[in-house]
Amino acid sequence: MDEDRVENGEGEGKKESKGEERSVEEIFESQEVPSWRNQLTVRAFVVSFVLSIMFSFIVMKLNLTTGIIPSLNVSAGLLGFFFVKTWTKMLQKSALLKQPFTRQENTVIQTCVVASSGIAFSGGFGSYLFGMSERIAKQSEDNGDGFKNPSLGWIIGFLFVVSFLGLFSVLPLRKIMVIDFKLTYPSGTATAHLINSFHTPQGAKLAKKQVKALGKFFSFSFLWGFFQWFFTAGDDCGFVNFPTFGIKAYKNKFYFDFSATYVGVGMICPYIINISVLLGGILSWGLMWPLIEERKGDWYPAGLPASNMHGLQGYKVFIAIAMILGDGLYNFFKVFSRTLTGLFHQVRGNQALPVANQPVNPDVSKRLSYDDQRRTQIFLEDQIPMWFSVAGYVTIAVISTIVLPHLFQDLKWYHILVIYIFAPVLAFCNAYGCGLTDWSLASTYGKLAIFTIGAWVGSQGGVLAGLAACGVMMNIVSTASDLMQDFKTGYLTLASPRSMFISQVIGTTMGCIISPCVFWLFYKAFDDFGMPDSQYPAPFAVVYRNMAILGVQGFSALPKNCLSLCYGFFAAAILINFSKDMMGKKWGSFVPLPMAMAIPFYIGPYFAIDMCVGSLILFIWEKLNKTKADAFAPAVASGLICGDGIWTLPSSILALAGVKPPICMKFLSRATNAKVDTFLGS
Repeated sequence: MDEDRVENGEGEGKKESKGEERSVEEIFESQEVPSWRNQLTVRAFVVSFVLSIMFSFIVMKLNLTTGIIPSLNVSAGLLGFFFVKTWTKMLQKSALLKQPFTRQENTVIQTCVVASSGIAFSGGFGSYLFGMSERIAKQSEDNGDGFKNPSLGWIIGFLFVVSFLGLFSVLPLRKIMVIDFKLTYPSGTATAHLINSFHTPQGAKLAKKQVKALGKFFSFSFLWGFFQWFFTAGDDCGFVNFPTFGIKAYKNKFYFDFSATYVGVGMICPYIINISVLLGGILSWGLMWPLIEERKGDWYPAGLPASNMHGLQGYKVFIAIAMILGDGLYNFFKVFSRTLTGLFHQVRGNQALPVANQPVNPDVSKRLSYDDQRRTQIFLEDQIPMWFSVAGYVTIAVISTIVLPHLFQDLKWYHILVIYIFAPVLAFCNAYGCGLTDWSLASTYGKLAIFTIGAWVGSQGGVLAGLAACGVMMNIVSTASDLMQDFKTGYLTLASPRSMFISQVIGTTMGCIISPCVFWLFYKAFDDFGMPDSQYPAPFAVVYRNMAILGVQGFSALPKNCLSLCYGFFAAAILINFSKDMMGKKWGSFVPLPMAMAIPFYIGPYFAIDMCVGSLILFIWEKLNKTKADAFAPAVASGLICGDGIWTLPSSILALAGVKPPICMKFLSRATNAKVDTFLGS
């Protein structure tokens, strides 16, 4: 069955028989496609702004706790549909409605929201950007290589000069990627089918029920977060520190922390990811760290504090880095080879690479289905000139090359120039690979920039320069793949490429302001922000900082025997991935993912237990009623994530206002209780 059709068979032209199912575009045939200007409505951007704030809080919270961020496209599309549909119904009743709500407008909202909240990830607030701070430098025993503490002004300026380059770098390739190469872009395709289904009569009824389910679990999650707050008056207090499996297991990070967010994340993430995270937690905190801790005094000095990188903490961080790099490099070369192979077959089949914006051959269009003809026609109507893309890229690159050395003195103009020369090629590779596999390797490209630029600059300033270069590269390749996903969504919903590009630009602009403000609220509200055992430890900031140190100082930064373990886990990550690919899709789906396994190595497996509870709920639900689970599980999971995520806003405001919770609920061992009783008795 063709992915762009809903009926069986090849189907040429329209279906005349009542017995045959109509294609998607035949269902919408009677609806006029609005012009690209009419797709960009004021109400769409008002709703996008509100949802962008909500989703930025959610992504920021996930980024600052574990770094696992599920796709929120479905939630954005669903909530966008609900808000504007409610708006238009109210206007319709009062006879003030001038323009009906269309699927193209729905696509604009989804694009804008995802672009805006995406900056909360690519902005590096939980990784490279916060990794520059003095707080993380002290944790990494790296005071000598300098630091740059967060400030709202320079963060916003930095994001504005690096976040738009990726949009212009792949803009001329939209026809090649979407029409000529027919790349799948699974997330973009799934979002388009969802939006198309919302705007059919049957889909609208289901969407109402889905929104109702989302609202119920949103309310439950928000109120649960509010209830938990009352019991967090001191350190290690509250339900988030509940020793579910006993005090000993709790000390090794094995406990259920009653997080609605990660139960929801577990319902959205594939089963194998949740199992992989749990396996990684058992391997590290259940076996390796207790065994290495017994070597205290031999492998590392016994008197070191827990956060010292030359002690147990160093093993946790650097072994996790080794697994992340092994997994990232394997997938980089895998996707890169698939990109080159795909390009070779495309060029060989067409004898020449197709030119962007070139009209479709009439002979080819005759062989296309009705849906494909309609979509191709609309997609090619509103062209964006090549000169606009080139001029936009060159202009922003020049401004960025001038501004960035003033923000980061160790990052020179020629470093930035080299990045911008290679960036369009890497952005294309990431966008093409994402179209094939649905994997954006933005963080992998960022890590390559850390090592390349950090080693180039050297010991004097190489750490900060490497982290800044990581930010430049991540933003370029991340926004490039996001834009191409949105073009695919727009192609399948008949949204104009111009409206897609403009909504992406407006969403990115919103994100460059909203995300730093949300981060600043977290940073100022919580005094222990970024500390290992705090509510928001930002664990990947330490990881990225130590990658930069490794790139500058080499292996001298590692504790005793750590290098051998790193070699072993680096090789294991590659071997696991290779075995997974060799086994094929059926059996390979049971092989764990090294990247997911590496996440709890540093931060602990407590969130993995929450995610596995989410998986268990979904598994039982699917066994009882698979149809209902498929329809409502994403909405329920989104409600759990959104409610708990939004609670962080009032909790941050309460913390800034100095309002303290009234109760501390804490669990102590029998031995500790005895000591307390003795002390009180004396």
